[in-house]
Amino acid sequence: MSRGGMHDVAVIGAGPYGLATTAHLRVLGLDVHTLGQPMEFWERRMPHGMLLRSSWEASSISDPEGALTLDAYEAAHSVRLSRPIPLEDYLRYGRWYQRQAVPHVDARRVVGLGRSPGRFELKLDDGDTLAAGNVVIATGPADFARRPAQFAGLGAPLVQHSSELREVGGFGGRRTAVVGAGQSAIELAALLHEAGAQVEVIARAKRICWLRRSGWLHRREGIRRILYAPTDVGPVGLSWLVAMPNAFRRLPMKLGGRIAHRCIRPAATAWLEPRTAAVRLTLGRTITAATPSRDRLQLRLDDQTAREVDRLVLATGFDVRADRLSLLDPELIAGIRTREGAPLLGAGFESSVPGLHFVGAFAAATFGPVMRFVSGTPFTGRALALHVARAHPSMHIRAQPASVPA
Repeated sequence: MSRGGMHDVAVIGAGPYGLATTAHLRVLGLDVHTLGQPMEFWERRMPHGMLLRSSWEASSISDPEGALTLDAYEAAHSVRLSRPIPLEDYLRYGRWYQRQAVPHVDARRVVGLGRSPGRFELKLDDGDTLAAGNVVIATGPADFARRPAQFAGLGAPLVQHSSELREVGGFGGRRTAVVGAGQSAIELAALLHEAGAQVEVIARAKRICWLRRSGWLHRREGIRRILYAPTDVGPVGLSWLVAMPNAFRRLPMKLGGRIAHRCIRPAATAWLEPRTAAVRLTLGRTITAATPSRDRLQLRLDDQTAREVDRLVLATGFDVRADRLSLLDPELIAGIRTREGAPLLGAGFESSVPGLHFVGAFAAATFGPVMRFVSGTPFTGRALALHVARAHPSMHIRAQPASVPA
């Protein structure tokens, strides 16, 4: 028996997707219980000094009335934020959004999720339990850092994933290798260099893809509005397609995979290029072995060259998999249809387990790459709320959600 009560919906995670989903569900009059530390991934897993890659228009968290945008935040606080947006400013915006849209967030952590007849049972880290008719998983990628096999068993301080590197001040004077060629790798290389580290970027990519042309176009608003969808994901020609998650969901699997790869292939914004001019770039190469030697690492590359470094940073992304989500009971995992670990979702982001929904990066395999960005929150919030309302007409709904675009 649940000691914490029965709710219509439990939302696990209080980042942009968890908060937006909660706001859209609550406007229907549903009893929604949201759990997690607000903006935790952004606060604890992104480096101090980072700037958002996404455009201003694509960075607002969705709410039902469209009243809690970045523009509204600026107006409410009589400030003008920099473009691109500094991480610390975005955190302040996210906390403001949370106070306005979801003032009551349960900061406890969910450590177990199981199912009993007619309900889901949530076990919390303080021993309490809650029950809900529907559950939304919005926990983000934090537990799914991708660490290539050659670095298995190597941990801090010698080897860290980029999501573990909040502060870079302690790297001054240290020889540091950064693995990767995307935004995270190149921006970390810039931050580390500016902190006084001796930085080398090592990547299997043969070149850094600098987003110069898109940067030029984004500064010309009229042209940008024609060529790029407001979600700001993907190049010209694909941006409008991936901005329609329902259309992406209907694409053949292989075609959808190719389009997604083209839209989120490793690339770095052009404003990072001058900041990394003094960083050594070793491209078209892979680290084949990393061996600790006292307080350093001996690296062997696939061209048989060697490096000795003080620190190694893996900017190797995330492998978000529902079949490895530790809070799910084994019986639930067994009931979730997946493809390479990603949940296969239907309308309203519902998995093959009725009432269990996945949003954010978990939904990217089904609904496309926009789900990896904040700009996916408008579609997600509306589509999920509409589906829950239709699937559970017995709930006391006070309002109807807006229609959901393709």
